[in-house]
Amino acid sequence: MKYFFTPFIVFALITHNVYSQTALETLGQFKTTGVTDFSVVEQGGEKAAAISKTLERIKLPKGFKIGLYAIVPDARHMAVGPQGIVVFVGTRKTEVWSVTDRDKNRVADEVKNFAPSLPKAIPNGPCFTKDGFLIIAEQNRVLNYPAAGFFYESPDVVAVPIAAQGELIPPDEESYNHTARVCRIGPDGKLYISLGQPFNVSPAEKLDLYRQTGIGGIIRMNLDGTNREVYTYGVRNSVGMDFHPETGELWWTDNQVDGMGDNTPPGELNRQTEAGQHFGHPWFGGGQVRTSEYKDETPPEGIVHPAVETEAHAADLGMTFYTGQMFPEEYKNGIFSAQHGSWNRTTPIGARVMFTSIDEEGKATMRPFAEGWIDENDEYLGRPVDVAQLRDGSILVSDDLAGAIYRIWYEPESEG
Repeated sequence: MKYFFTPFIVFALITHNVYSQTALETLGQFKTTGVTDFSVVEQGGEKAAAISKTLERIKLPKGFKIGLYAIVPDARHMAVGPQGIVVFVGTRKTEVWSVTDRDKNRVADEVKNFAPSLPKAIPNGPCFTKDGFLIIAEQNRVLNYPAAGFFYESPDVVAVPIAAQGELIPPDEESYNHTARVCRIGPDGKLYISLGQPFNVSPAEKLDLYRQTGIGGIIRMNLDGTNREVYTYGVRNSVGMDFHPETGELWWTDNQVDGMGDNTPPGELNRQTEAGQHFGHPWFGGGQVRTSEYKDETPPEGIVHPAVETEAHAADLGMTFYTGQMFPEEYKNGIFSAQHGSWNRTTPIGARVMFTSIDEEGKATMRPFAEGWIDENDEYLGRPVDVAQLRDGSILVSDDLAGAIYRIWYEPESEG
């Protein structure tokens, strides 16, 4: 598969990269760029009322409530600041949004773009280090914003490259497909980043390059970008991962191969117990279903199959382990994950929040937790992307179709 770009697009890409590099250098010298304006997103109004109306149809377990937290255009993956002051929200476009609940009534008061003086390209994946540094993984760059939680009120925020532009993946492998990166800090203090590969099924001539660079896998590195290595192999496009709060094991979602039918292959929730494990792609399209392209090829030895096979094309994306105190005990150390919903299935499926319980042996069982974003006409009213936990133990759910973030909380029923 080849991609062709018009001279205008090439010029635009070069101009974006040059301007972005210039802004980085200026900010690195603690100088202002001259940018003064923010894009501020109006809260409330007719849009908020329409979203709140949709939320009335969402089904949740007994005692749980859902409400609109913020209107956030194109809301994708979220990172909650360590102080609980601000939530940073990535997009698959050019903005990262800062979402602030100043009066602590659990509804956001202000949503504005973060660091507008620094151009960004698909800044989908924010995550925080344990000492409060904000990391944002873009399509082909990773930046560290050491003081984002304190200086996000300014249009100029210092950013330090962890992987400079063009160093996350080879520039020749940049594509419009599977470009959304996610990141997490592991128990070892290293930075983990998933790299979706750009094809539906990786072609044979790309396998050596992808294995070497970590495309179609998960890589890890020190926070300064050194000692990069491939941690996970055989991934198609993972857009959600987190570490078990007790075992430290990495769990992650993966999206299956398209074009094999409405009901196959299954999606995946995976459990990784050691570095270097291989999870099957491209020999397997999802679960234990072989791809037609590699059906006559012998897979690598030691393939690890999913901990949970999910419904085909539900599009399992963001996930987080629940460690809060608000929800009942059965939810402690379980996984909340978002199913974005199928994009090409005959009858839509997904568009819901799932919960996965994990027993002492590591066996995982998944069930729906919040659903109702597909109406009676099989139309999407929302498409959940990610789940994050607030300091009070409630959870946030992002939705890039509605352009919103929801909050889900628990109210124990009064006795008597």
